[in-house]
Amino acid sequence: MNERMIAACDGASKGNPGPAAWAYVVADAEGVPRRWEAGPLGTATNNVAELTALRELLESVGTAASLEVRMDSQYAMNAVTKWLPGWKRNGWKTSAGKPVANRELVTRIDELLGERTVRFVYVPAHQVDGDPLNAIADQAASEAAVGQCAAGTSHGSATPVPAPSRATEGRRTGAAVKRTGSTAKKAGSTGRAGATIRAKFAGRCHCGKPYAAKDMIAKNDHGWGHPECRTAPA
Repeated sequence: MNERMIAACDGASKGNPGPAAWAYVVADAEGVPRRWEAGPLGTATNNVAELTALRELLESVGTAASLEVRMDSQYAMNAVTKWLPGWKRNGWKTSAGKPVANRELVTRIDELLGERTVRFVYVPAHQVDGDPLNAIADQAASEAAVGQCAAGTSHGSATPVPAPSRATEGRRTGAAVKRTGSTAKKAGSTGRAGATIRAKFAGRCHCGKPYAAKDMIAKNDHGWGHPECRTAPA
């Protein structure tokens, strides 16, 4: 029997385009995280970051494993599951006759998908009681984008996975319907600015210091953090 794995991948771009990064987390069949990786991309778009995260994930998992991939990017999922056949038939042109964006990444992902069994699952981002693996990948990508430093299991990280710092995360669904990367709401895009709440998860403020679950946190331009850091620059 083939090994079954569950994974989530995500990309982040602080500015779109701006400082960007990719991340993924791989769990066992029960959904327990086993390893994670994140890497910087310099300046890139959110779509490039999302596709890179998927490519890195697929390259890291053996082809014998049956893989479930959870994503919150409509663009990345649709690109490799819905639009790809038409792009090939049209000579790598869109329905509007324009060259397909990020073709190199899409081509590589297509090659990797041809070698394995993959089930894609859409997980809307940043919702209450959301998918924990998606939240981990999102947090790891965000931190790598800000710091432009690689992190993860292969880099000897002290913790197995980064703790999601936002108060809301993506709710898992089984539907293969996706949101577009250009309209996706990322960390810091929801909630009333300045509102103070109790943190659902431990996390790290943009000042660099952590906060614990149930600590009071407040919304700022960079996500969630200490109330006193609401107006502090990142």
